Amino acid sequence: MGVEIERKFLVDGDGWRASARGAGVAMRQGYLSTGRSPVVRVRIAGERAFLTIKGPGGLVRAEFEYAIPVADAEAMLALCPAPPLAKTRHDVPHAGHLWTVDVFEAPARLAGLVLAEVELSDAAETPDLPPWLGLEVTEDPRYANAALAIAGP
Repeated sequence: MGVEIERKFLVDGDGWRASARGAGVAMRQGYLSTGRSPVVRVRIAGERAFLTIKGPGGLVRAEFEYAIPVADAEAMLALCPAPPLAKTRHDVPHAGHLWTVDVFEAPARLAGLVLAEVELSDAAETPDLPPWLGLEVTEDPRYANAALAIAGP
């Protein structure tokens, strides 16, 4: 079974940009199911596409991800009840961990929202936190991407 262990934070300022690798990857993602469980997401990331099923939870939850053809992902995005999220994802290494920083562009109500996530190997792991992090929102359901797609924070 796939398991995701992840902490999520708001980002405070642009300090992360100095360490970011490359220009980032443009992403569009929509949600076919956003109920309590499971959440079913379709994502196009650059030239690749994925279908992801996530179970309930905040810090730790089941996650299954499968590569799919981009044309299928485009068709699935058209089936999503809410408009897709658009964001650019940046990889930012810090103290032995790879952080992902997402800069949201759409829908318009999310423009300017910046979130950082770090995947962990164990729920008890305590990574060194970069100075550009703001409030931790790991357990705040308003900041789950599925919730952002529907209503925003």
